[in-house]
Amino acid sequence: MDGILIVNKPAGMTSHDVVNRLRKILQTKKIGHTGTLDPQATGVLVVLVGKACKILQFLNDTDKTYRAGIQLGYATDTMDVFGNITQEKEVNLDFDFEEVLKTFQGKISQLVPMTSAKKIHGKKLMEYQRQNIEIDPIYQDVEIYSIRALNVQDLTFEVHCSSGTYVRSICYEFAKKTNNEGCMKSLDRIRVGRFSIEQAQSLEEIEVLPRFYPIEDLISHIPRIDMDDVQDVLHGKKLYISNQTSDLICIYHQQKPLAIYERVDGDLYASKRGLW
Repeated sequence: MDGILIVNKPAGMTSHDVVNRLRKILQTKKIGHTGTLDPQATGVLVVLVGKACKILQFLNDTDKTYRAGIQLGYATDTMDVFGNITQEKEVNLDFDFEEVLKTFQGKISQLVPMTSAKKIHGKKLMEYQRQNIEIDPIYQDVEIYSIRALNVQDLTFEVHCSSGTYVRSICYEFAKKTNNEGCMKSLDRIRVGRFSIEQAQSLEEIEVLPRFYPIEDLISHIPRIDMDDVQDVLHGKKLYISNQTSDLICIYHQQKPLAIYERVDGDLYASKRGLW
């Protein structure tokens, strides 16, 4: 059982919970996901099953699209409505929702939430928070490809962003920009790379009939080399492949990806990862 599952994660489950449930449903331990979703968030979770787990390091379409809502009036220690309130302030609505959202578009340096797993000096930020250890704010560079208002009254918006973007930080910083305290009240991931929410299955649907996408769907960006005699590939030997501009190539046999090779020098490539 090999391939890619697009799961519509329900609220209240961690991404790890989803993987554990799928291990029982599919009766296999070889399962992993390509990007964590918060327990209370919903939407697209890309799950790799069987041989597909081997391609994780080669994925390149990791941009994401979310729909989210902003709660004004108070801030929390988790930057969402599920945390402990740390600040309260009367709501100020004297702003143009769409115009403020536009200020986030482009390449920005974003505040990393203390609830994140990002490591500083070998320790996750969430561990500093749990131990009540204060550290200087941490920022990281991300890119917001597009962001638009969905409902002005509910302060909901849609954002297409690079991997590593924290939507809760956008909500928190939006509040600051509008002279408010605020946090994220909802989060729904509607796309990861080429996979959309329309392709996602619930866990109950997967239990009845899982819909697998082939491994080659996620490595189509790597140039393909078709070979008939693949004994050297199966033995992990180096290959001479001419007229290639890419440092990574994927060897195919009988229409299936067999191994990913990486340039060593000139036309010489070495096996990077077998996919059989």
